Order: sequence, then C-alpha cells, then structure tokens
Amino acid sequence: MTDELRDLGFTVSGKRVARLMKNNNIKVIRTHAFKKTTDSDHNFNVAPNLLQGDFTTTGLNQKWAGDISYIKTAEGWLYLAVVIDLYSRRVVGWATSKRLKRKLVMDALQRAIALRQPPEGVIFHSDRGSQYCSHDYQKLLKKHGFKASMSGKGNCYDNAAVETFFKSLKAELIWRMKLQTREQAEKALFGYINRFYNPKRRHSYLGNISPMQFELNAA
Repeated sequence: MTDELRDLGFTVSGKRVARLMKNNNIKVIRTHAFKKTTDSDHNFNVAPNLLQGDFTTTGLNQKWAGDISYIKTAEGWLYLAVVIDLYSRRVVGWATSKRLKRKLVMDALQRAIALRQPPEGVIFHSDRGSQYCSHDYQKLLKKHGFKASMSGKGNCYDNAAVETFFKSLKAELIWRMKLQTREQAEKALFGYINRFYNPKRRHSYLGNISPMQFELNAA
C-alpha cells in the first residue's frame, strides 16, 4: 500500500499508512473456510520431490508449480487450476471447471506450454493428487520434456508458492464478492489474473514489483 501511494505521488511512510488504515478500519483478510481438493487415495505412481522446498531459480522456465483451488458460487463450486513460473511468480497457465477432473489440470498446463514453449528439463511440481498422478497427465508432462516432482504426503508447505497465490486471490477478490454464477466467477478470475496479478500486483519476494515487470527487468 505504501509503495502504491508513493507511485501516485504521495509522500508517506509505512507507519503513517498503517495508522491511517487502522483508523479507517481497513484490514487484510487472510483466513476463511477450507475445502479439500487433493485426492491422494489412489493407485497411480507418485513422483519424487525434486524441489525439496527450494523454490529459488536463476531464470524463467526452470521450475513450474501447479495446484487446484475452489471458488464458491450460488450455482456451486468452480475449480481453478493454475501453473506458476517460480522465477517470476507469474501465472503462466490457468483453467476452470465445475468438475474436479484431470482435464482441468491438463488444460492449465497446455495453456502454459502454448504461452511459454518451454525447453526440455523444466521441473513441474505439484501435490500428489489423482489429477496430477493420472496416466494422461504424466504422459503430457513426458511429451513436453518436463521432470515431474510431487510434494510429500499431506505437506502443503511443499507447494507454498502456489498456496500463497491462492491466498492472495481469495483475500483480494473472492472473499470480497458474492458470486452468483460460475460464469461471473470466471470473468472475475480473468480480470484478477490477467489485468491485475500478473501485470500490476506487487510482490515482496520480487522486490515489490509485479511478475511481468520482474520478467522485463530480467530480460
């Protein structure tokens, strides 16, 4: 908030912004109900954890991570799958569906591949849910030369970068809206990811600039 105000030409300190936010009852929303999306009770093979909690990279298209979350609407659940480049934290692929099936994560990955045309050897990290462990998904990874990596069982911190994105999405958008339809939710997600999160939202991890600006600076 302080950096945004300074970019708009205001001379303010972090302490003053914090005080004004407190005086006006402006709070950060960070907690909400939880819905399980990972089904690890299956007979598919599980890939080793290649990341081992190391999300650092030295360039684009070295480590990607994917996960699934959920959006509540009056029509029912809408599921969201994303693919994030861990170098810039940019969402490079995403897809939605009213069904929690492997096609959802395959669509997100295929869109990321179409955008980035990644080289062989990219590590793709996910949880060990049935969608990611399925034969079709692993076949798609192998076709494009990815190295599959999966979190330890029941360890959400093994995919913390994507979890952080979902927390930001819900705190800054979803929990502030009453979504009536899945179509309305999809339009809201499009605006958040493509018009705000990737091109504008500041990240402390990136030095308080957006993912796309970080990529431009690194080019």
